[in-house]
Amino acid sequence: MKISKGLITAAGEPQRRIPLQTLVDSEGVPRTVLSMLVSEVIGSGIEQVCVIVPAGEEAVYASATEGFGDALRLVPQDGPPGYAQAILRAREFLGREPFVHLVGDHVYVRGKEGNLAQRVVSLAAEEGCCVSAVQPTHESAIGRFGVVGGRPLPNRPFLYTVDSVIEKPTPTVAEERLVASGLRAGYYLAFFGIHAFTPEFLEILERQTAEAPEQDATVSSALAEVARRSRYLAVQSDGRRYDLGPKYGLLRSQLALTLNGPDREELLAGLVELLSLSAEPGRGSDR
Repeated sequence: MKISKGLITAAGEPQRRIPLQTLVDSEGVPRTVLSMLVSEVIGSGIEQVCVIVPAGEEAVYASATEGFGDALRLVPQDGPPGYAQAILRAREFLGREPFVHLVGDHVYVRGKEGNLAQRVVSLAAEEGCCVSAVQPTHESAIGRFGVVGGRPLPNRPFLYTVDSVIEKPTPTVAEERLVASGLRAGYYLAFFGIHAFTPEFLEILERQTAEAPEQDATVSSALAEVARRSRYLAVQSDGRRYDLGPKYGLLRSQLALTLNGPDREELLAGLVELLSLSAEPGRGSDR
């Protein structure tokens, strides 16, 4: 299975402005979040990338992704809102081909294995099935992600056969239905924000959306059906994903990128100075 197309969804509320934010990447270069994501996709060997953007804001998003030329296409989400609907807006671009998908409100710090999107694409091509990157996530945070349960593959470290998928589960539901052996207590395999999808996934998502328009079909609901019908794998990353949406998400992401880049020592010195200032007696009180 050859994968040559990529999709980034960047039109969702309330995070629609996040992809336009500028951060300093791990190389010390100021770039928009969206530019980092497009680079991650192209770096995985993908030839064409489609970005779903808010309707009427194509020019703004184009300026945030300068330099990618004909490899990039921007498609407005001018129909119904929602994550599933955003993916379906790329139907014409994707056709009946497999594709790699990244969400628009995460940034990634690579581990020793390098470009995780490339690893996901390679696994999907070799195995001929959907593959999702996952990260062990504490139960206190799984309410923000889709979470999978599954079984480790023999003699293939950090690779799982997925049995179940639930969107934003509670810790109680996760404990009952989303166990994956080998993880610390209280941790579950939550989506990393990088997937390789087959045409079957897109057909299921389209059908679920059409059958129950009053209910929001989700990536998780479509993948749950994929897991029941076909082979579906999850690969655990040695890198880290940072969700930009929560409070201080941008700050945490910038700190993580810088601590893994050439400006690490400068940042650490600045943090020590800030901490020493905040610890001074009387600081912040009336004098």
